[in-house]
Amino acid sequence: MRELSGAWTRHSGDFWGGFAAMLVALPASVAFGVTIYAAIDPHYAAFGALAGVLGAMALGLIAPTFGGTDRLITAPCAPAAAVLSAFAIDLVQQGVSPTSIVLLLTVLGILTGTLQILIGFLGVGRLIKFIPYPVVSGYLSGVGLIIIGSQLPKLVGAADGNRWYKVIFSPELWDWRGVAIGGATIIAMLFSSRISRKIPGTIIGIACGALTFAGLALFDPSMATLENNPLVIGPLGATGEGYIALITDRWQQIGELRLSQVGSLFTSALTLAVLLSIDTLKTCVVLDRLTRSRHDSDRELAAQGLANMTASIVGGMPGAGQMGATMVNYSSGAKTRISGVIEGLTSVVAALALGSFIAWTPVATLSGVLIVIGLRMIDTDPLRFLESKSTAIDFVVVLAVVGVALTVGLIAASATGVILSIMLFLREQVGGTVVRRKSFVGERSSAWYRPENEMRLLEKKGQSAIIFELQGSLFFGTAQQLYRTLEPELATTEYLILDLQRVQSVDVTAAHMLNLVRDALSERNVPLLLSNVRERLPSGRDLREFLELSGLRADDEHVIYLPTLEAAIEWVEARLLGDSKRPDADEQPPLELHEIELFKGSKPDTLVDLEACLEKRSFKAGETIFSCGDPSNDLYLIRKGEVKIVGSVGQGGAMKHIATYGRGDFLGGQAFLDNRQRSNDAIAIRDCDMYILSLEKFNYLADEHKRIALVLMTKLARLLSIRLRHVNEELTLLQDN
Repeated sequence: MRELSGAWTRHSGDFWGGFAAMLVALPASVAFGVTIYAAIDPHYAAFGALAGVLGAMALGLIAPTFGGTDRLITAPCAPAAAVLSAFAIDLVQQGVSPTSIVLLLTVLGILTGTLQILIGFLGVGRLIKFIPYPVVSGYLSGVGLIIIGSQLPKLVGAADGNRWYKVIFSPELWDWRGVAIGGATIIAMLFSSRISRKIPGTIIGIACGALTFAGLALFDPSMATLENNPLVIGPLGATGEGYIALITDRWQQIGELRLSQVGSLFTSALTLAVLLSIDTLKTCVVLDRLTRSRHDSDRELAAQGLANMTASIVGGMPGAGQMGATMVNYSSGAKTRISGVIEGLTSVVAALALGSFIAWTPVATLSGVLIVIGLRMIDTDPLRFLESKSTAIDFVVVLAVVGVALTVGLIAASATGVILSIMLFLREQVGGTVVRRKSFVGERSSAWYRPENEMRLLEKKGQSAIIFELQGSLFFGTAQQLYRTLEPELATTEYLILDLQRVQSVDVTAAHMLNLVRDALSERNVPLLLSNVRERLPSGRDLREFLELSGLRADDEHVIYLPTLEAAIEWVEARLLGDSKRPDADEQPPLELHEIELFKGSKPDTLVDLEACLEKRSFKAGETIFSCGDPSNDLYLIRKGEVKIVGSVGQGGAMKHIATYGRGDFLGGQAFLDNRQRSNDAIAIRDCDMYILSLEKFNYLADEHKRIALVLMTKLARLLSIRLRHVNEELTLLQDN
C-alpha cells in the first residue's frame, strides 16, 4: 500500500499534466480533423472529428513510449491540417472520389511516418535544427495564414467551394448564426486569460461557442436537431464497433489503390515529414531551455514517425509535438513521459464518454479555435527587422517564404527560404573581409629577443616582409577578393606570410588561388610562408593535407609551412639578419663578459671586479633554469646556447611560449630589480653556459664599486625599457587592427 501511495505521489503531476494537456489537445485535434475531412465533403466532417480523436489517442500512446523527451505532448497539429487539407482540396478539384481521397490520406500519413523514421535513423534530425530563423518564421506565419484562410468560410457558414477572399466581400453568403457562434469563440479565447488562468483558453472558447449555439437554438428550432444540421459536426459513431468497422473498411479498400497513385504521394509525404519534424524539434528545444535538459533529436523523430504510422493505420490523422499542449502539461506539474501516455488514454476515454457532446460541437466554434491558433502562429518578431537597413533584407526573406507558402506550397516556401538565406549568407561572406590584419615584420616580433642593434635593423628591413592574418571562410566567393588584396604586394615583397589560424574553411577555388600566389612569388624566387595550418578545421578537414593535395606541397622550395605566426616571423628575421648563414649555436664559443650585450663598450679591466662576483654554470638542453614562483632573484647572462621562457595563459593555465633568448642576451632582469618571485619558467633549448649574478653579490659590489654597479643598472634598465617599448608598440598595432 505504501508503494502504491509513493508511486501516486511521484506521478500525480504526470496524471494531472496529461489530463490538462488532453483538454487542450483533444478539441484542437477534432478541429483539425474536421478541417481536413470537410474539405473532401461536408458530410465527412464527422469522419474528420473521429480521425482527430484517433490521432490524439495513437500519437499520445506511441510517441512518448518510444521517444525520449519528458513532458512532450504529441497530437494532431496545425501544419498537418494545413498540408492535408490542401492535399484534399487539390484531389477534389481533380475529380477524385471522396472514398479514394480518404484512402490516399491514410497512405500519405503512413509514408510520412516512414520518412520520419528514416530521417531519425539517418541522423538528419540534428540538421533540421539549423534551418534559418527567417525560414522558420515565414513558414509558421504561412501555415497560420493558410489555416485562417481555410477556416473563414466555415466561420461565417458560407457554402463549400467559396474562397476566403470572395467570402469576406460577400456578406450575402454568410450565415449570421455561424458568425455569432464563431465570434463568441474567438473573443473568449483571446480574453481567456482575464477569465481564468487555470482553465485552458481552448476549453473556454469551446464552452462559449457551445453556449452561444444553445442560446440561438432557443429561438431557432432547426438548430435543435442533429441530422442534416450544417452548423454542427454530427454523429461520430464513436463506439468500439464503430472504430473497428471504420478501420476494417478502410484497409479492405486500400488494396484497390494503384502503385502510381501511391508513388505520387511521395512529395507531399516529404513535405509533411519535414514540417512535422521541425514542429516537434522546435517544441523540444523550448522544453530543453525550460527544464535544462537535452533531447535526442534522432530518437524523437523516429518515435514520432512510428506514432504517425500507427495513427494513420488506425484511421487517425498524423501530428507532431505540440507547443500549446506541452506547455500546459509542463505548467501542470508533469515530470516524465508518462504524462504523454495519460494524454493519449484520456483522449480515447473522453471521446467514448463524450461522443454525443462532440457531435453537437458547432463547426463555427472549431473554426474560431483554429483561427485563433493560426493568429498565434503568425510571427510578428521579424517586423523589428524593418528598424534597420542591415536587417531589412531578412524581413524580405520572411515575406518571400510567406508569399510562396500562400501561392505555391509549404515545401516550395521552405526551399525558397533556404535558398534566399544561403544567398544572404554568401553576400555577407563576400561583403566581409577575409583579411583580419595586415602588418610588416618590422612592426612585429617573434618570440626571440634580439640585441638592440638587430632590433633596429629589423625595424628598417622588416618593411620588405609582409604579414596577412586571414579569417573566416576562404571559398569561391572570397577567393578573388583575397587575390586582389594580395596582388599589389606580389611584385614587391621579399617575404609573404599568410597566417591561417582563424580560417574556418577552405575550398578548391581558394586553394587554386593560393597556388597562383605561389606561382607569382616563385617567378621572383620569393617564398610563400603559411603559418598555423591546422590539421583539423571545425569541419573536420585536415587543412595541411588538403593544401598539399591541391598543389602547395611541403617539398616545394617556394612553399614553407611553419607551426605558428611567431615561428614564421622568426624565420624571416633570421633571413633579414643573415642568421641562416651563421655557424650553429652549439659550435660557437662561449662569450666573455665584455662581449655580453649589457657590457658592450665597457673596458675589460673595469669588469674584473664584477667578473669575480659572477658564478659560471652550465645547463643541458631541456633542463629547467628557474620555475614560476621560485624566490630566486639572480640575473642570468647567456654566454652560449638558447633559453625559452614559457608561462601559463588564461584561466585554463595552458602553457605558451613567450620569449626566446640567445647568446649574448640576459634573462631574469625583472626579478633582479624588484626582488619578487619568478613569473614564468625558463628552459634551456640548447646546452647553455651562463654567468649568474645574485642580488646579494651585486649589493656587495655596489658598496665597493659604485660606478660599475651604476653602469650595470643603467644598461639593464635601458634594455628592459627597449623591450617594454617594443611590446607596447606591438600591442598598439594589434589593438588598432
